[in-house]
Amino acid sequence: MFLNLTVVGAVSGVILAGVFHVADPLIQANKEKELKEAIFVVLPEAKDYKIIEKTIGQETFKVYEGLDANGTPVGLAFKADGGGFQGNVGVMVGLNLDYLKLKGIKILDQVETPGLGNRISEPAFEEQFKGIEITPKVEYIKNRKPEKPNQIQAITGATISSSAVVSNINRAVEKVLKEFPKDEVGRLEKEIRPASATAREKGAEHGGK
Repeated sequence: MFLNLTVVGAVSGVILAGVFHVADPLIQANKEKELKEAIFVVLPEAKDYKIIEKTIGQETFKVYEGLDANGTPVGLAFKADGGGFQGNVGVMVGLNLDYLKLKGIKILDQVETPGLGNRISEPAFEEQFKGIEITPKVEYIKNRKPEKPNQIQAITGATISSSAVVSNINRAVEKVLKEFPKDEVGRLEKEIRPASATAREKGAEHGGK
């Protein structure tokens, strides 16, 4: 029995390792594709973007400067990560060039409770962030409609997940305002990475809506 269990365990391990070896590159490629597409969702006027990165401590933080068809900047996009109710909540955030308002958000990663917390991915929740002011910080309120230009309404029964989105956005915005001031963005440009054809088409689609 012990020998059988050992053999079965070894074979299962080899099979799982093989599946991971094949699947992981596909998973990572799909995540990269979703990230690129999200840039054009939160910066709907953009048709391309420049990657601007800066090392902060041991972390490399990236922002994506969206460019219109003429190469003119239209805003900055960046990812905001942090803990939710059950795991990481990753948000792509779009910021106006004036650094005063958000242009939009797109939930990229979440494993929140189905039917409750995972509703942060629904358009009705994401749409609330379009044009919202970031000064003072973005706030969420419960069981009533927003009363101030920096407020959004939390999802009923999913306050923790709603709060996580808001907190992640505020932390990332604070970092961008500090580390990527408007007058320095041009000097920090590291490389230009063309958008994929699929991402361009998606960006054009959202821009035309």
